[in-house]
Amino acid sequence: MEIRKTRLEDLNTVMVLYAHARAFMAEQGNPNQWGPTCWPPEDLIRQDIARGKSYVCLSEGRIVGVFYFDQGPDIEPTYAQIEDGAWRDQSPYGVVHRIASDGTQRGTGAFCINWAYGQCGHLRIDTHGDNRVMQGLLAKLGFVHCGTIHVREDNDPRLAYEKTGL
Repeated sequence: MEIRKTRLEDLNTVMVLYAHARAFMAEQGNPNQWGPTCWPPEDLIRQDIARGKSYVCLSEGRIVGVFYFDQGPDIEPTYAQIEDGAWRDQSPYGVVHRIASDGTQRGTGAFCINWAYGQCGHLRIDTHGDNRVMQGLLAKLGFVHCGTIHVREDNDPRLAYEKTGL
């Protein structure tokens, strides 16, 4: 597998991946994370692509995954306040959001998250409390649950995780 920046001509494929992810999450007992709002919206993905923050994962030249990645100091405003815990490392960090796969290639999520961690060595990520699949993956990859954050998109709290070299 390999990672590259998403191109505008990838948009239709990417939106199909997000539709697949919404259906998969609902089947796994997580219908509320992206389902009610049809998250993420196409205009946000267009913005991610234009800003160079959207990435696709390819297997044998075919797009099998997509995610948002950015890094720097304090890049995620919703991470400024964390409840029921604390971040372990206050140094600049990377974030992964909107990760999805088409379900055909085992290990796509782990590959994408490991790639992002390899770019910066300090990664933060959040997920819905009902997203047991992502929680299990993050634990397997060595992430530590640090507390709870709140996103602007809905009123459901998110479990906040971090992996750092400390």
